[in-house]
Amino acid sequence: MSSMLERLPGWPDLFGWAETGLPGAHVAPGLHGIRIEEHLTDDGTYVVRAELPGVDPEKDVEITVDSGLLTLRAERSEQTTEKHRTEFRYGTFVRSVRLPTGAKDDEATAEYEDGVLTIKVPVPEAKTGTRAIPVRHV
Repeated sequence: MSSMLERLPGWPDLFGWAETGLPGAHVAPGLHGIRIEEHLTDDGTYVVRAELPGVDPEKDVEITVDSGLLTLRAERSEQTTEKHRTEFRYGTFVRSVRLPTGAKDDEATAEYEDGVLTIKVPVPEAKTGTRAIPVRHV
Protein backbone atom coordinates (compact mmCIF):
# COMPACT_ATOMS: atom_id res chain seq x y z
CA MET A 1 0.00 0.00 0.00
CA SER A 2 2.77 2.42 0.84
CA SER A 3 4.28 2.06 -2.64
CA MET A 4 0.90 3.03 -4.14
CA LEU A 5 0.70 6.13 -1.93
CA GLU A 6 4.26 7.08 -2.80
CA ARG A 7 3.34 7.23 -6.47
CA LEU A 8 0.42 9.60 -6.01
CA PRO A 9 1.69 13.13 -6.63
CA GLY A 10 1.02 15.52 -3.79
CA TRP A 11 -0.09 12.75 -1.40
CA PRO A 12 1.17 13.50 2.11
CA ASP A 13 3.83 11.35 3.69
CA LEU A 14 1.56 9.57 6.17
CA PHE A 15 4.34 7.32 7.41
CA GLY A 16 6.56 10.32 8.06
CA TRP A 17 3.74 11.80 10.15
CA ALA A 18 3.72 8.69 12.29
CA GLU A 19 7.43 9.16 13.03
CA THR A 20 7.62 12.91 13.41
CA GLY A 21 4.11 14.13 14.15
CA LEU A 22 1.72 16.14 12.05
CA PRO A 23 3.09 18.83 9.73
CA GLY A 24 3.62 22.10 11.51
CA ALA A 25 4.33 20.36 14.82
CA HIS A 26 8.05 21.15 14.60
CA VAL A 27 9.49 24.35 15.95
CA ALA A 28 11.20 25.18 12.66
CA PRO A 29 11.19 23.79 9.11
CA GLY A 30 13.77 21.05 8.57
CA LEU A 31 13.80 20.07 12.24
CA HIS A 32 13.51 16.34 12.88
CA GLY A 33 13.23 14.19 16.00
CA ILE A 34 15.81 11.67 17.15
CA ARG A 35 14.79 8.14 18.09
CA ILE A 36 16.05 7.19 21.53
CA GLU A 37 16.13 4.45 24.15
CA GLU A 38 16.60 5.31 27.80
CA HIS A 39 16.92 3.35 31.02
CA LEU A 40 18.39 3.45 34.52
CA THR A 41 20.92 0.70 35.25
CA ASP A 42 21.14 -1.24 38.49
CA ASP A 43 24.36 0.59 39.38
CA GLY A 44 22.65 4.00 39.16
CA THR A 45 23.56 5.21 35.68
CA TYR A 46 21.00 6.89 33.43
CA VAL A 47 21.66 5.76 29.85
CA VAL A 48 20.31 7.40 26.70
CA ARG A 49 20.99 5.78 23.33
CA ALA A 50 20.18 7.80 20.21
CA GLU A 51 20.02 6.70 16.56
CA LEU A 52 22.25 9.09 14.61
CA PRO A 53 23.50 7.28 11.50
CA GLY A 54 25.54 9.16 8.95
CA VAL A 55 26.84 11.96 11.16
CA ASP A 56 30.35 12.83 12.26
CA PRO A 57 30.06 12.92 16.06
CA GLU A 58 33.00 15.30 16.45
CA LYS A 59 31.66 17.89 13.99
CA ASP A 60 27.91 17.33 13.68
CA VAL A 61 26.72 16.47 17.21
CA GLU A 62 26.15 18.81 20.14
CA ILE A 63 25.06 17.67 23.62
CA THR A 64 24.04 20.24 26.25
CA VAL A 65 22.47 20.21 29.70
CA ASP A 66 20.50 23.14 31.07
CA SER A 67 18.41 23.02 34.24
CA GLY A 68 18.24 19.21 34.18
CA LEU A 69 17.25 19.03 30.50
CA LEU A 70 19.62 17.02 28.28
CA THR A 71 19.45 18.17 24.64
CA LEU A 72 20.94 16.37 21.63
CA ARG A 73 21.36 18.27 18.38
CA ALA A 74 22.81 16.82 15.18
CA GLU A 75 23.16 17.91 11.56
CA ARG A 76 23.13 15.61 8.56
CA SER A 77 23.82 17.15 5.15
CA GLU A 78 22.37 15.76 1.96
CA GLN A 79 24.91 14.12 -0.28
CA THR A 80 24.80 15.20 -3.90
CA THR A 81 24.09 11.98 -5.77
CA GLU A 82 21.64 11.10 -8.48
CA LYS A 83 18.53 9.60 -6.94
CA HIS A 84 14.92 9.32 -7.90
CA ARG A 85 13.49 8.88 -4.44
CA THR A 86 14.75 9.04 -0.87
CA GLU A 87 13.34 8.29 2.55
CA PHE A 88 16.42 9.67 4.30
CA ARG A 89 16.01 12.78 6.41
CA TYR A 90 18.50 15.63 6.21
CA GLY A 91 18.89 18.81 8.19
CA THR A 92 18.77 19.40 11.93
CA PHE A 93 17.79 16.68 14.38
CA VAL A 94 16.92 17.57 17.98
CA ARG A 95 15.73 15.68 21.06
CA SER A 96 15.51 16.71 24.71
CA VAL A 97 14.98 14.49 27.75
CA ARG A 98 14.58 15.37 31.41
CA LEU A 99 17.38 13.91 33.56
CA PRO A 100 16.42 12.01 36.71
CA THR A 101 16.46 13.96 39.96
CA GLY A 102 19.98 14.16 41.37
CA ALA A 103 21.71 13.27 38.10
CA LYS A 104 25.34 14.39 38.04
CA ASP A 105 25.32 16.04 34.61
CA ASP A 106 28.88 17.33 35.13
CA GLU A 107 30.06 13.67 35.09
CA ALA A 108 28.19 12.68 31.91
CA THR A 109 30.05 10.81 29.16
CA ALA A 110 29.19 10.20 25.50
CA GLU A 111 30.37 7.61 22.96
CA TYR A 112 29.43 7.10 19.31
CA GLU A 113 29.64 3.69 17.68
CA ASP A 114 27.96 2.23 14.58
CA GLY A 115 25.53 5.14 14.21
CA VAL A 116 24.40 5.07 17.85
CA LEU A 117 25.25 7.79 20.36
CA THR A 118 25.30 6.57 23.98
CA ILE A 119 25.21 9.08 26.82
CA LYS A 120 25.72 7.95 30.41
CA VAL A 121 24.93 10.12 33.44
CA PRO A 122 25.58 8.95 37.01
CA VAL A 123 22.57 9.17 39.32
CA PRO A 124 23.38 8.67 42.99
CA GLU A 125 20.96 6.55 44.96
CA ALA A 126 18.20 8.68 46.35
CA LYS A 127 18.05 8.70 50.12
CA THR A 128 14.87 7.07 51.26
CA GLY A 129 13.07 7.29 54.53
CA THR A 130 11.47 10.04 56.50
CA ARG A 131 13.36 12.62 58.48
CA ALA A 132 11.69 14.26 61.44
CA ILE A 133 12.07 18.02 61.82
CA PRO A 134 11.96 19.16 65.43
CA VAL A 135 9.77 22.14 66.29
CA ARG A 136 11.12 24.71 68.70
CA HIS A 137 8.77 26.39 71.08
CA VAL A 138 9.62 30.11 71.34
